[in-house]
Amino acid sequence: MSKLKTFTIITAIAAIAGASYFVMHQPGTKTAGGVSGSNNPGTSQGLGGNVSNRPVTVVTTLARQRDYPVRLLANGVISPINTVDIRSQVTSTVSKVHIKEGQFVRTGDLLFTLDSRTDEVNLAKAQAQLNKDLATMADFQRQLERSKDLLARNFVSQSAIDTSLTAVQTQEAVLASDKAAVTAARVALSFNRILAPSAGRTGIISVYPGSLVLANATALPLVTITQMDPISITFPLPQRNLPDVLASMRNGQQKTGGDSFVTATLPDSKTEFKGKIGFVDNAVDATSGTLKVKAIFDNKELRLWPGAFVNVELSVETLKAAVVVPQAAIIIGARQSSVYLIDAQGKAVLQPVVVTNNFGLDAVVTGIAAGARIVLEGKQNLRPGVMVNERAREVKDAAAKPAKEAAVESSVAAVPASAS
Repeated sequence: MSKLKTFTIITAIAAIAGASYFVMHQPGTKTAGGVSGSNNPGTSQGLGGNVSNRPVTVVTTLARQRDYPVRLLANGVISPINTVDIRSQVTSTVSKVHIKEGQFVRTGDLLFTLDSRTDEVNLAKAQAQLNKDLATMADFQRQLERSKDLLARNFVSQSAIDTSLTAVQTQEAVLASDKAAVTAARVALSFNRILAPSAGRTGIISVYPGSLVLANATALPLVTITQMDPISITFPLPQRNLPDVLASMRNGQQKTGGDSFVTATLPDSKTEFKGKIGFVDNAVDATSGTLKVKAIFDNKELRLWPGAFVNVELSVETLKAAVVVPQAAIIIGARQSSVYLIDAQGKAVLQPVVVTNNFGLDAVVTGIAAGARIVLEGKQNLRPGVMVNERAREVKDAAAKPAKEAAVESSVAAVPASAS
């Protein structure tokens, strides 16, 4: 190919490229993608262009300053404070069952009566032996008195007095043994009446009249009595939170009413039960890095049942004058978290924040001041510097706030579209 022909081709290509550039940059013309190539207001020109002046509608709220209770979540198990397995202390047969399954009993209530005829006979024998030895003791004492009288008249020697005195003292030891035997027989007889050692609710009764029960058998108990009110909930506590819990207990922050120190919720119910810490274990489990904690709850309505699982919320400390924002307003980034603020000119400002605590719908942050207007909804459409129109929150949300705070938010005027 000749040099002249090559030069002609290059010149043609340059002319076509120059014409295309001229057409693309004419005012009012559009590219193949439908985007104008002019410097019209309200459009962005690449990554370094000016942001749009068209306002974006968003929902805002205020960052509030208040005392914020730091809470922990845990899964707990309801456990009774006191459970007693009732077993027989003597081998006998059941004469009568005085309770029903599921019945509430008080301390000292009669539960079972056993066949006591053998023990009654043993008590009668011990009592008869005691009476016999008492009569013998009376005779020895009379002999001692006569010996003393004869000694005073010089009819007997001192050795006779010593013999009578020895007999009396020996009989006193025999009487002490007889009295102990009678007491033992009465104790054995009392084992035939099985009484409730504590108050609670009875479980399944495993014996019936005529059943043979063995003394101190380790098999199935006669019945189990479980204390239902109050009741405890056992849950694990991370080792790192132990100092906060102990400090809270020392400071007397436990309450049974109002703001509770511990709240529990059944998985299938929204009702909260309020209680207080009753026990912290004395050792940390090296496997899990947690230790056991027990909280005590009133259970007069018997809604907490032993063995059931519950969700536990534990308050470990209270942050004073913390800045609290909704978690929905926080933008989680790869390196940092941030929120969109609305400045005095009605523009969006991306402000980095540090989340120090979060629980439920709220989060405690640093990096913004109380009273700042932050974007709650619509932040996905924002860019720094974009003008915004603020829309009032839903009525159901505003009704849940104090009247004063709702009035402050409703008084925020929408920024006009022409503001700059």
